[in-house]
Amino acid sequence: MCNKWRQRGISRVPIVHEVLLRSNPGKVSILGDGSVAVEVGGIELGQGLWTKVKQMTAFSLSAIKCDGMGDFLDKIRIIQANTLSLIQEGLTAGSTTSECSCEAVRICCNILVERLTRIKENLQEQMGSVEWGILILEVEVNLLTGQTTILQSDIIYDCGQSLNPAVDLGQIEGAFVQGIGFFMLEEYLSNSDGLVIPEGTWTYKIPTIETIPRQFNVEIMNSGHHKKRLLSSKASGEPPLLLAVLVHCATRAVIKEAGKQLLRWKGLNESDSTFQLEVPATMSIVKKLQCLL
Repeated sequence: MCNKWRQRGISRVPIVHEVLLRSNPGKVSILGDGSVAVEVGGIELGQGLWTKVKQMTAFSLSAIKCDGMGDFLDKIRIIQANTLSLIQEGLTAGSTTSECSCEAVRICCNILVERLTRIKENLQEQMGSVEWGILILEVEVNLLTGQTTILQSDIIYDCGQSLNPAVDLGQIEGAFVQGIGFFMLEEYLSNSDGLVIPEGTWTYKIPTIETIPRQFNVEIMNSGHHKKRLLSSKASGEPPLLLAVLVHCATRAVIKEAGKQLLRWKGLNESDSTFQLEVPATMSIVKKLQCLL
């Protein structure tokens, strides 16, 4: 007794409740951007169904053990299923919908993990003999002179486990600038007899300090162990040269857009004109092409 007018009581009642499990549909889709869309037959009524399903998806797919999965839970979204994409489940009742939906998702994820694991192993084997890099850049084209200026370039290059990052960094930067010369500057002219006309840099334009991007960012990525490579290192000489093709592509995009803008100024309908930008895309070629569009 705690108070004359307020009394307390304690009781103990055991319960036994039979829970019947039933089949439940589930669908897990891994999209091109790496996000995951999940559908289940149960309906979210505030009982936390979608929260549990989302956690189960993240837990099951984490078995792939890929890099960059730290915020994987944020890449998973649950969408309301309909009969166009998923068979109808039936009732959301009986206190079993969450568990049955999670089990359906777990089975789907296990199938995906099995498939992706084989792909991952194959890619890891191929990575030992494949060089890769990525480049994003911004160019500015003077439509009156045809001069192309690279305002900014950002390169990420896979060096495996670099033997000497400082040396590889110089190789990447040098190869990229050399590639700019190939795609944009170094015109190989010959006369009717097949003899080379240029005799020096007065007529044969090689990359100079003006060729280098105004803002030149390069990052070396360590892609881990590669058993088929010397101490897991990768080449950094010629492969980065190929990234310079993006300068040529960006210049072509500028010319195409400038042509459309000119048509708008003239009050004409924009046309998807097709044209060929030669390699190297020298100033004279860019200027001449711009006049024709």
